[in-house]
Amino acid sequence: MLKSLHLTDFTVFRDADLRFGKHLNIVIGENGVGKSHILKAAYCAIDVCARAKGPEPITEAGMSTDLARKFLSVFRPRILGHLVWRNGSVRKTTLAFDFDQPDLDLTFSFPTHAKSERHLLIDRLPTQTAHGQPVFFPTRELLTIYPGFVSLYETTYVPFEETWRDTCILLGAPLVRGEREIRAAQLLEPLELVLGGKVIVESGRFLLVFPPPAGWMEIDLVAEGMRKLAMVAQLIGNGTLLDGGYLFWDEPESNLNPRIIKTVAKTILQLANSGVQVFIATHSLFLLRELHILQHTDFPKMDTRCFGLHLEQDGSVRVDQGRTMDDVGNIAVLDEELEQSDRYMETEMRQGKTE
Repeated sequence: MLKSLHLTDFTVFRDADLRFGKHLNIVIGENGVGKSHILKAAYCAIDVCARAKGPEPITEAGMSTDLARKFLSVFRPRILGHLVWRNGSVRKTTLAFDFDQPDLDLTFSFPTHAKSERHLLIDRLPTQTAHGQPVFFPTRELLTIYPGFVSLYETTYVPFEETWRDTCILLGAPLVRGEREIRAAQLLEPLELVLGGKVIVESGRFLLVFPPPAGWMEIDLVAEGMRKLAMVAQLIGNGTLLDGGYLFWDEPESNLNPRIIKTVAKTILQLANSGVQVFIATHSLFLLRELHILQHTDFPKMDTRCFGLHLEQDGSVRVDQGRTMDDVGNIAVLDEELEQSDRYMETEMRQGKTE
């Protein structure tokens, strides 16, 4: 479990100390305030640490090389140093990750002129590999680009961040069997009810198979919001999101209608309750309220942290945090939704009086 992340002069964050919850972590803010940066930074570090397996011990040189390559491939700056806070007096950025096991802790830094792994310095080196598989969901679904995407990504230059490639590889894993299949079926039941069928892979393409005699449908013909649910279903069915690990989901509400958002919210909490540490970035008041309702009714023991991102006058971003939305300050985009609801109700009341 990731306990905390300290960012010093990283992208838009001058000094941010995020203390994470065991189950669910919600990053809230408007567009352009660094929500995705927090998720991507944590994903990159955990992914590199999880892959550092083998008979040889973890080394500073190897870790430095892998971290630099991962941050360049996921954030896609021209050089590594462009991830440092753009201010004339700043010379370097530092990222510190603390886990529930101290032998997993990691701290590293790099200067504004950093171009490669030669400039990334390890201050704390983990002595063990991270446990559990990290998964990153971008704002769009990936099932429709899955056929041939991994081989294309690895043999040609394509302008997509590496999280797409990583997740496509995970989507292609075979389904689990035995006792794990039974556990997967319990998590899959509400998802398959909304989808109307089961997700399968046939000849390298995803299909949605309906109960007889309805047949099947290519995933490309399914609505985009439903394809997002199908991604979750596939990763549960193949065990990626079944045995702990980490889920980073950027704007789960994107292109979803409120009915499906309710299913997504419940799925997020079920995964978190099953042992997956979940991190989401959102500016959806509907999703936040649904998560709040479900936590009080169905998941009262959920360890949750909320993080509100606020733009300061110097262009940096301040992070307020607490256990609920009420602890993270006013988020402008959420206030606008509430204000519109008030204006709508006033309009309806005035219209009712005139009639």
